[in-house]
Amino acid sequence: MHSGSTPTADIAADATLVARMIAEQHPDLAGPLRLVSDGWDNRIFRLGDDLAVRVPRREAAAHLIEHEQRVLAAIAERVAIPVPAPVRVGVPSVTFPWPWSIVRWLEGVDGASVDASARAVIAEPLAGFLRAVHIPAPADAPVNPVRGVPLATRDIAVRERLAMLAARPDTVASTDALLAVWEDALATPVWGGPALWLHGDPHPGNLLLRTDASGAVDGLAAVIDFGDVTAGDPATDLATAWLTFDAPARAVFRETLDGSVDEATWRRARGWAVIMGTALAANSDDSPRMASLGRHALAQLTG
Repeated sequence: MHSGSTPTADIAADATLVARMIAEQHPDLAGPLRLVSDGWDNRIFRLGDDLAVRVPRREAAAHLIEHEQRVLAAIAERVAIPVPAPVRVGVPSVTFPWPWSIVRWLEGVDGASVDASARAVIAEPLAGFLRAVHIPAPADAPVNPVRGVPLATRDIAVRERLAMLAARPDTVASTDALLAVWEDALATPVWGGPALWLHGDPHPGNLLLRTDASGAVDGLAAVIDFGDVTAGDPATDLATAWLTFDAPARAVFRETLDGSVDEATWRRARGWAVIMGTALAANSDDSPRMASLGRHALAQLTG
């Protein structure tokens, strides 16, 4: 999840450059390439039928690729839902100066492309996935200054965004009510347990959904984009309860995790939903898809 307009790429690798990178380092995987995503951090090329190449657009994003390369194989071993663990690693070279990855192609429907009622069926499997991810992390886990941290470190940014939203006519939620949610979360004791592994950004756009023959969503196909992977307070990931679901599905999500998450963590999770929802609603003018996710989360928090 990111705020503001999509930045200009430092290097916008095209299929010709990516083909050369593969030929130099993994020639046995050479095959047809097709650009399928040009995002904030990465360009994604489909490689043949079964693989994809993740190539950073910016130097800052290259470090996120490194984080995925370090931790995703171990996460993949303990979760039941597919994740894009690298099958090959690309190293910096004269041809391309940053790390890059070849991963399995994961088929599925973008979770941000359907409404919350369609996503309800993934409440239980997503809760199970996060429960498997959230185990104590080692001291050398990737550091992320805006995920897994105490809510107080995000206070100024949240208040600035709430003020911005209050001045906009299209705000769909009461900023006074959102401020009350935020201040309740701030008043909650900080996470006192061990730093747990976190996905860092499990909003609907990072969830791939499985569909049946009729096109109806019938499961969670994959969880993608671990660029924000870090360790800390699990409340960060649990914010997906408001970003992804409506009230009935959120109850299923919470019930599935019942016994492993205390009330204080759920309150902090609401605070994280304010952080993420306001960021999306206030700073996604160039992405209606992401702005819609923000509006949904804020409506859920105050409905």
